Amino acid sequence: MNYYKNKIRTMIIGAGSAAKMLMKEIYNSKNSPYIADKIAAEFDTICIVDNDPKKLGMVIYGTKVVGGTDDIPRLVKEMDIDQIILAIPSLNETDRKNIIDICNETKLPLKIIPFIGSLILDSATTILEQVRDINVDELLGRDPISFDSEEILSFISGKCCMVTGGGGSIGSELVRQIAKYNPKKIIIVDIYENNAYEIQQELEFIYGDKLNLEVLIGSVRDYFRMSQIFERYRPEIVFHAAAHKHVPLMEGSPSEAVKNNITGTFHIASLASYFKAEQFVMISTDKAVNPTNVMGASKRVCEMIAQFFAQEKGNKTKFITTRFGNVLGSNGSVIPIFKKQIEKGGPVTVTDPDIERYFMTIPEAVSLVMEAAAIAENSEIFVLDMGQPVKIITLAENLIRMYGKRPYVDISIVFTGLRPGEKIKEELLMKEEGLKHTSNKRIHVGNQIEIDNSTFCKNLHVLKDIAMQNDDEAVIEKLHEMVPTFVLPSVYNEMERNKSN
Repeated sequence: MNYYKNKIRTMIIGAGSAAKMLMKEIYNSKNSPYIADKIAAEFDTICIVDNDPKKLGMVIYGTKVVGGTDDIPRLVKEMDIDQIILAIPSLNETDRKNIIDICNETKLPLKIIPFIGSLILDSATTILEQVRDINVDELLGRDPISFDSEEILSFISGKCCMVTGGGGSIGSELVRQIAKYNPKKIIIVDIYENNAYEIQQELEFIYGDKLNLEVLIGSVRDYFRMSQIFERYRPEIVFHAAAHKHVPLMEGSPSEAVKNNITGTFHIASLASYFKAEQFVMISTDKAVNPTNVMGASKRVCEMIAQFFAQEKGNKTKFITTRFGNVLGSNGSVIPIFKKQIEKGGPVTVTDPDIERYFMTIPEAVSLVMEAAAIAENSEIFVLDMGQPVKIITLAENLIRMYGKRPYVDISIVFTGLRPGEKIKEELLMKEEGLKHTSNKRIHVGNQIEIDNSTFCKNLHVLKDIAMQNDDEAVIEKLHEMVPTFVLPSVYNEMERNKSN
């Protein structure tokens, strides 16, 4: 029987120990009648590339090292390669990203051996079994972020923790991670009952009666409902994740952004202060920096609210802000949208060929929040080093390839134009804030900009009143007054395009 008539012509990147183990398994699969047809047929190694000039010409289990990574596009054409396997699990983040970028030029499927720390090296598990498609989060240009679980444990253990927006993408992951650190109680507060119910069922299935969990329906807009919850449960740590986050939708409903994001944050922060919670943790966004949209401006005001309470004399609560970029896989993020579009056969829609974003995974984002809260000393803005920003068009092209399709051939990509309030590039820090390092090299501290409490408080009351009147025009005007860095997107984007040119 011919096991290899449908074999896939494969290039291996790397000639180190992991690659040798992989090559040995592939070689043995070809020469043993006891190996399953599928494994033998899947890989036919045609060539190896490695950047060590001493390895050029080396033959590993019948396959020759023929060049370096810069030669990949040429070798793919000359040798009629069908797929590429990156077999260097110990690569640093920069080299890994550079090699992935080179491979993406070939438009071929790319498989990968996981990071060395994720590899299972035992007699029962083969390297071949661990070769997998590259994940979207591996395109971020950095290693997965590690955090100090001991610090988080001492911070959370035995505490009553409340999470507003606890059923959302970030809120539900916060709850999942808090549950691992032996809290005295977790209180989920959310206005959307379906999400709240889902996370409740998930946690009850995992922990049963071992987790002291309370799920409450209520809106952060409703001060009296929130006050009732604080009065009854006296949370010691408050994670405030409830917010409207969709940029174009908030452009159409600015008063709602103020009612939910700003007024809701003021309610939760004031109650945390009044009931002497140990810590109030504000979930913010890079869109709060030099905002070009209502959502970003509203979140900047939320950051200012945290600073307002931190500056109040006699305050016993730590008020901190955690600021990060887009989250892979969250509700409304581009990845689920792109996946649906690809699965329907396209087209994939991208707003602008120049648009860039910082990305992180949901667990990373939540781990940042948890560790930042654990190491907080005073009123601080914690900013994550998220590596280099990723072009959305590159993300779309790579995701199409992960489905085994060819961008612009099997799946078309169309540009729809920037949406209302949308920036070409996001920022993580304002010029005035500066940066300080923390014990975690990935987490930095930006100095809070001091605000005039008296003026800010008056402006906040005015903003709340005009939002309650649903005067959207007046709301936007007041936001521009309160957030001087709030500029029109057309002005900001024109400046950024000019910089690029």
